[in-house]
Amino acid sequence: MLHFSRWKTLLIWLVAFAAIVVAAPNLLTEAQRSSLPDWLGHDRLTLGLDLQGGSHIVLKVERSDVVKDRLEELVANVRNALRGAGIRYTGLTGNDQTVTVRITDPAQTQAAVDLLKPLTTAGGHSGSEVALQQGEEGQLSLQISDAGITADVASARSRSLDIVGRRIAGFGYENFLVRPDGADRIVMQVLGSVDAERLKNILNQPAKLSIHLIDESMSGQEALNGRWPATSQVLYSLDDPPIPYLVDRTAFVTGSNMVDIEPIVDPQTQETSIAYRLDAEGTQRLAQATEQNIGKHLAIVFDDQVMSSPVIDAAITGGEGRISANFSEDGVRDLAIMLRAGALPATLTSVEERSVSPRFGADSIFNGLVAGLVAVVLVAALMIALYRILGIIAVVSLFLNLILIVAVLSLVGATLTLPGIAGIVLIVGMAVDSNVLIYERIREEEKTTHFFAEAVGRGFSRAFSTIVDANVTIFIAAIILFFLGSESIRGFAVTLAVGILTTVFTAFTLTRSIVAVWLSARHPRHLPRSVLTHLFEHANIRFMGIRRYVFTASAVISLIAMAAFATVGLHLGIDFTGGSLIEVTAKQGNADIADLHSRLNDLNLGDVGVERTGGPSNARIRIASQGGGENAEQSAATLVRGELQEDYDFRRVDVVGPAISGELTMMATLGVLAALAAILIYIWIRFEWQFAVGAIVATLHDVIIMLGLFVLTGIEFNLTSIAAVLTIVGYSLNDTVVVYDRMRENLKRYKKMPLPILIDASINQTLLRTILTAATTLIALLALFLFGGEVIRSFTFAMLLGVALGTFSSIYIAAPVLIVFRLRPEAPDGEESNKTDAGVKSGTVV
Repeated sequence: MLHFSRWKTLLIWLVAFAAIVVAAPNLLTEAQRSSLPDWLGHDRLTLGLDLQGGSHIVLKVERSDVVKDRLEELVANVRNALRGAGIRYTGLTGNDQTVTVRITDPAQTQAAVDLLKPLTTAGGHSGSEVALQQGEEGQLSLQISDAGITADVASARSRSLDIVGRRIAGFGYENFLVRPDGADRIVMQVLGSVDAERLKNILNQPAKLSIHLIDESMSGQEALNGRWPATSQVLYSLDDPPIPYLVDRTAFVTGSNMVDIEPIVDPQTQETSIAYRLDAEGTQRLAQATEQNIGKHLAIVFDDQVMSSPVIDAAITGGEGRISANFSEDGVRDLAIMLRAGALPATLTSVEERSVSPRFGADSIFNGLVAGLVAVVLVAALMIALYRILGIIAVVSLFLNLILIVAVLSLVGATLTLPGIAGIVLIVGMAVDSNVLIYERIREEEKTTHFFAEAVGRGFSRAFSTIVDANVTIFIAAIILFFLGSESIRGFAVTLAVGILTTVFTAFTLTRSIVAVWLSARHPRHLPRSVLTHLFEHANIRFMGIRRYVFTASAVISLIAMAAFATVGLHLGIDFTGGSLIEVTAKQGNADIADLHSRLNDLNLGDVGVERTGGPSNARIRIASQGGGENAEQSAATLVRGELQEDYDFRRVDVVGPAISGELTMMATLGVLAALAAILIYIWIRFEWQFAVGAIVATLHDVIIMLGLFVLTGIEFNLTSIAAVLTIVGYSLNDTVVVYDRMRENLKRYKKMPLPILIDASINQTLLRTILTAATTLIALLALFLFGGEVIRSFTFAMLLGVALGTFSSIYIAAPVLIVFRLRPEAPDGEESNKTDAGVKSGTVV
C-alpha cells in the first residue's frame, strides 16, 4: 500500500518550499535582493563567462625566462666569488643550464672548487639543485638540474598570482578570479565588458624597471662589433629602428624602490611620462650614483629595453622624478598599472583565451530560456495527453524538480554556463522518464492484483531499483565530464549531475506523496487511460527474429564508420588542433564574407576560413594553428583584431595554443575511456558478466557510429562534442539497463523460457517506456537545436542522433549479445517459434 505519514508529507513540502525560497532571488534584481531580510539569504546562480561576457585567459610562466635569470644569477655569483678570493679565471659563460669557467692557475683549482661548493645548495631557490663538476686543465662546470628549474618555475608562478591580481584590479575590473593551475600556469577570468587585448598586454609583460649607468667606454655598435666588458651588456632602445646601448649590469634603483607612480600626459604636447617617488633606500642609491657620475648618461631599462638615456646634469637627491615614455595615453596608464602592481618574476605567455562580449552572452541566455520554455511546454503536453491527472502530477514534479536544481546550484555557488542551460533542458526531457517507469510498472501490477492502491505501491517499490540503476550510468558520465577541464563543460556536468539527483528525489518523494493524496481523495480503480497508452499494450514484436540481419547490418555500418574515421578523419575544432575561432558582427549592414576572406588572407596567417553564422551581419572566422608556439596563436588573433576592429564588433574569440590543445586531446580521450570503464564496472557488479559484455558492445557500437556521423556530416568535433558522446553513452546505457533489469527479473521468474523469447518479452514490456523516454528527450533536444543558438548546435545535433542511436542499440545490439554469449543455454533457435505463443501472450510474460 502507498502510505505517507503526515510528518513525511510535511517534510517533503517544506523541502519544496525551501527550494522555492532559495531559487526565487534569481528572478530579482540586485536592488530587490538587497532589500530582502538577512535571514532569507541572497544565494543566486553565478552566470558563467559565456552568459555574461568576459575573458578567460590561461597564462603560462615562461621556463626560458626562469632559466635565463637563474643562469645570470649563477654566473654573477661565480664571478663575485672568484674575484673576491683573488682567483684568476677565464671563459666564464652560461649556456642552456650550465655555467662553465676555467681557472688559469692549476694550483688554485681546488681552492676554487671549495669556494664554489656553497653555490650547489638551494641558495634561496627552493628545490634548486646545482651539480659542480671538475674537468681537465682547471675547467669547472655548474649544471642546474631540471628539477631545480621546475621548482623555480613553480615558485615564480606562486609569486605571480598576487601581481596578476593587482594588475587586473588596477585596470579597474572588480569581478575577476585568479587561481593557480598546475605547476606553471595561472587561470585568470574577468567577467563583464573586457578589452581582452589590452588586458593580455599588461599581464604578459614582466614590467621590470631599473635604472643603470651607460658604459661609455665604447658605443653600443662598437660593442656589437667587438668584445664588451663582462660587467656590461648590450641592450636595445624602444626606437624603430632600435639603437644599441652598452649598459652596466648593476642596477642601483629598481621598480620595487618606487612607492608612488602616476602617469602624466601633457595636455598641450601630448607627451607622456611616468612620475615617481622613491623609498629611502632608492633615494639614497640614486643620489649617490648621480652625484658620482655627473655628465654621464643614465639608462632607464624596461624589460631589457632602454626607455630613455638622460644626461646626469646634477645629483638627484629628492627621490622624485619623471621618466619619459614614448607611449600612447593608454599605454602610459598601463605602464603605471604594471609598475604599481610590481614586476613579474618571469614572462607570462597566454596559452588559451576564451572571450565573449556581454551582448553575445545576453543572446545566449535568451536563446537558452526560449529553448527551455518550448521543451517544458511540449513535454508537459505529451505527458498530460498520455496520463491525464498523473501526467499533471508528473508536470508538477518536473517544475519543482527544475526549482530544486536552481536552488541546489544557488546554494553551492555553482556557475551556470550555456552548456549548463543545455543540461537543464536535457533534464526536462529525461526527468519524466522516472515517472513513465513508475506509471508503466503500476499498469503492469494492475493485472496481478484486485486493489489498485496495492498496484500503485508495488509499482513505486519495484521501479525504484530500475530507476537508480538507469540514472547511475548518466551520473557517472557527468562526474567524468566534470574533470575534463573546460569550465563550460563543467557547468554542463554539474547541472546534469544535480538534475539526476533531484529527479530521483522528486520521483520517490514528491510524486509519490501527490499520488498518495490523489488515491485517498479520489479512490481511483485504475490508471487514467488514453489512446496512446494502449498503443503497445498488446505488443508482441519478434525483435530477436531479425537479430542476425540487424546485427550484420550494424557491423557493416560500424566498419564503414571506422574506415571513414581512419581515412577521412574528424573535422577537429581548435580545442584539439590549436588555432583561433573568432565570431564578429558588422557594425553597419551585413558581414561581407568575400571582403573578410580577402583582408585576412593579406595577413599571411595560413589557412583561414570565413563563413556566415547566426544571421547576415555575423561571420565566423577560423584560423588554423600557426605552428610557431604559443605566442604565434596570440599574435594571429591580435592581427585579426587590429585589421577588423573598425568595421566589426567581436562577439566571441577563442584562441588555443598547442600546449592546451594537446592536453585537451589527452583529457578527452582519457575521459571517454574512464567513463566507459566506470559505467561498465558498475553494470558488471549489478548484473551477470554477459550483461556487461552486452553493454560494452552496444556502447562501442554507439561511439563508433557517432564518430562516423561526425565524419559524414563534417560537423566540427570539439569539447562539446565529447560532452555529447559521453552523455549519449550514459543515456544509451540508461535505456539498456532498463531492458536488462526487466530481463533479470524475468530470468528469475521463468527459468525454462528460451532466452530469445524472454528477451522479446522484456523488450515489449518496456517498449512504451523506451519510446516515451526517447520522445521526451528528443523533444527537448529539438527545442534546444532550433532555439538554443549556434554555439551549442553541434552539441544538440550530436545528441539528437545519439538518442535515436542509443534507443536502437539497447534493443538490437545489447540484447542479441546475451544470446551470443549464452546467458542461458537454451534450445536451438529453430524451436523458438514453437514456444513463442506458449511463452508470451499479449506482450506480457505468462
